[in-house]
Amino acid sequence: MAIAEGAQTIEHRTIAKVSWRLLPLVALAYCIAYIDRSNISFAALTMNKDLGFSAYIYGWGAGIFFFGYFLFEIPSNLILEKIGARIWIARIMITWGIISALTAFVTGPTSFLIIRFLLGAAEAGFFPGMILYFTYWFPAEYRGRVISTLFVAQPVANAVASIVSAAILGMDGILGFKGWQWIFILEALPAVLLGLVIFKVMTDKPARAEWLAEDERNWLQARIDSENRQVESTGRLTLMRALGDPRVVALSLIYLMSVTANYGIVFFMPQIIKGIGLSNMMTGVAASVPYIIGTIGLIAWGWSSDRNQERRWHLIVASTLGALGLAFAAWSGASWWALLGMSAATTGIYGSRAAFWPMPSLFLTGTAAAGAIALINATGNLGGYIGPFIVGWIKDATDSFQAGLYFLAACSLMAAIIAFFAARAAGDPAAMARASARTAAAE
Repeated sequence: MAIAEGAQTIEHRTIAKVSWRLLPLVALAYCIAYIDRSNISFAALTMNKDLGFSAYIYGWGAGIFFFGYFLFEIPSNLILEKIGARIWIARIMITWGIISALTAFVTGPTSFLIIRFLLGAAEAGFFPGMILYFTYWFPAEYRGRVISTLFVAQPVANAVASIVSAAILGMDGILGFKGWQWIFILEALPAVLLGLVIFKVMTDKPARAEWLAEDERNWLQARIDSENRQVESTGRLTLMRALGDPRVVALSLIYLMSVTANYGIVFFMPQIIKGIGLSNMMTGVAASVPYIIGTIGLIAWGWSSDRNQERRWHLIVASTLGALGLAFAAWSGASWWALLGMSAATTGIYGSRAAFWPMPSLFLTGTAAAGAIALINATGNLGGYIGPFIVGWIKDATDSFQAGLYFLAACSLMAAIIAFFAARAAGDPAAMARASARTAAAE
């Protein structure tokens, strides 16, 4: 009994120390990353008119970020796995901060598309690197809550960016710059500064954590190693095998549909809400509401998924809720009711992340995990190109966002359908073990 109590005490003590040391830093970094990729949605309120961009050109430029992200995602994550998160995450943040600031100086469609592509290439590897980094530090039973903490940064970033960016737009004319230019200049500075902080204070793995006591380091490393051996006991996947594994393909498709729905909202919500007849500042305040409500859903889903040690059904229900919310927003049109639909949609879409991202580590470790997680995220983030592109095209063709929102609802529903039929092995430990055994036998 005393031994069991001692083990429980060291577990709680170690996880608490790791959480307080790492999670605020990582969450802040992701918050800044998300602001720098999505602040274009508020800059567009005046930038599009100043530069003569149609909804189609804007949607193309907003989405091409993810094409650059896609091309460099896997190489970036493999480099991180080899040289460590501290150096590579710092490099990512500093370069994306510089490129984000340069967006202030675009002069037309060509420079706009080039700088957005380069921004995606610079940021590639950041998010999957964080998911991989968590597998070094947190046992499997904690990962739903930990990933929820990371994803809380997303709605928080959207809420903060909505209000701050709307206020910065009011700086129009200061020092000869437009308000939308100030958005890119001022909101890029935190990325560079935090990149320098990460280079100084981030720790790559538990064995190097001098801020943990020796018994805490030993316990944590032994626990992580034990879980990795358990995953590998049914067959360790090589990198190439992992990239072609049916479970990885299924997860990639699910994430593609979910991200398409998400970014279709992110890049056009301010314009949809402004259609109600609000000022830029009130549009910012109103646009923050769905993200604040979505944060509650994200935390609740992460807690429930960890408590029940169940991922697949949590993912299905959340994605379905996202689809219903988007469909309701489309049906409501340019009205305050659309905010209710958007709030339900963000609750479901963000909630799905807490159940989704613990799935890869159920059957992947090491380099295979680094490559496959990057592939899943890279494929999914193509949705960040598809969503804005198609919604912008539909808006130009119909002069309405309604059909575009129905398209996004269909994408979220498709994520739920794929999860129901194809993700059983990725979300269920027993099915995962059987699938791994079959893969090992094939090798």
